[in-house]
Amino acid sequence: MRINDPSTATSTIGIPAKRQPFYKSLFFHLAIAVVLGVAIGHFFPDIGAQLKPLGDGFIRLIKMIIAPLIFLVIVTGISAVGDVKSVGRVGVKALVYFTAATSFALVFGLIVANIVQPGKGLDIDPSTLSEDALDGKTGEPLTPAEFVLHVIPDSVVGAFATNTLLQVLFFAIFFGAAVIVIGPKRCAPVLSLMELVLELIFKIMSWIMRVAPIGAFGAMGFIIGQYGIETLGTYGMLILACYGAAVVFIGLLFLVAWFFAGVNLWSFIKYIKDELLLALGTASTEAVMPRIMTKLTNAGCSRATVGLVVPTGYSFNLDGAAIYLSISLLFLAQAFGHDLTLPQQLAALGVLLLTSKGMAGVPGSSFLALSATAAALGIFPVAGVALLLGADRLMDSMRVTVNLLGNCVATFVVAKWEKQFDPKVMRAAFSGAITNEDSAIMLGEDEEYERVNAQRVAEGKPSLPKFAGGPDEDSYPEIRMTDPRS
Repeated sequence: MRINDPSTATSTIGIPAKRQPFYKSLFFHLAIAVVLGVAIGHFFPDIGAQLKPLGDGFIRLIKMIIAPLIFLVIVTGISAVGDVKSVGRVGVKALVYFTAATSFALVFGLIVANIVQPGKGLDIDPSTLSEDALDGKTGEPLTPAEFVLHVIPDSVVGAFATNTLLQVLFFAIFFGAAVIVIGPKRCAPVLSLMELVLELIFKIMSWIMRVAPIGAFGAMGFIIGQYGIETLGTYGMLILACYGAAVVFIGLLFLVAWFFAGVNLWSFIKYIKDELLLALGTASTEAVMPRIMTKLTNAGCSRATVGLVVPTGYSFNLDGAAIYLSISLLFLAQAFGHDLTLPQQLAALGVLLLTSKGMAGVPGSSFLALSATAAALGIFPVAGVALLLGADRLMDSMRVTVNLLGNCVATFVVAKWEKQFDPKVMRAAFSGAITNEDSAIMLGEDEEYERVNAQRVAEGKPSLPKFAGGPDEDSYPEIRMTDPRS
């Protein structure tokens, strides 16, 4: 998958990204911020615990644009595909992949927990437990029927106002399908306006990313200051089991990405190193959703596939959370002196598979899923789930990394499956090229992009597309936005 001459690859596919000194790179700034946050949290825990607003403020800036971004990406992406059936196939294939991946992650976690036995020998006395701490961490669980109904918004405005992504996604699919049925030519004014608004959102996102190191610094300082590095020793075996399982699972993702999509996952990790470090620093995959969606489209996945798979995966494809849930379940059972039989573990697997899906977007979802499983099976007291309160935040890095990579691999696999993936564009992107206009705006390279693209047109070469799988200047002029500077 290597490119011998990146300049040759990018000459017809994209523009080379502007090279800059490493000390000016976002990755370097984020790394310094994370190290400083850990240091402040460890040596000055009182100060570190007060840094939470910095991390929360950055994540709120990201959430401010996520709902409109997803809506506009999906509608414009579907209109470019021009086929309602294709959109339906993408959704079905994504759900099939999500179900298979999550089920495997749960089984894999059980296997690891049986081998490592992280809770063996703790001998917790149930009479010493209280559910008070747990009650403050969790919301109300949803039944399967309530979860399905919750996807349908009571109000479109309400879905955007509450940032309920599945509801925004649901409405966007209907809106995009209506555009196809009515016809892109008749809807050209609406689509042109959407493209303009989306370009504005990309520009806003590029500004927000300038303060990303401040957000990572605040979030990491709070986590270490609030919970302390010494917590690592208290839950040593559980943490070792979860992080060890995550490393092996990522290795399996390497194989899936290579054999099913032809993607070198190591090259992809280097390609998204900024976003990965930001997700680790803020302990949030939402903080990088807009940038990840942009980088996936820049790497050759169609906008429609990215817009459908990534937001859906944030609710249905939480591989890292699934590994954590299954290992934690056996950890708690072993801590109370119970060795679960194979039938009991299979029953727990079935309950976890259901509860983990129904908890999407519910506060304290991992605690709720484990509490529901404990109540259903009666293996250990529900209050025992409170034992995980101290270790839960320390698992964020593991969950975030596996969840993020799992969703990216899912996008590549579904895009390749649906023939909405261009490997040549991917290789150009991995070598440092910017392959479409929207990515250039989001990544802050729009001026260089305009200069190089104008030169291409002057030389008689075709202009680069507005987005992956989208129109170029000539093939779809009805919805092409007019450049106000021309």
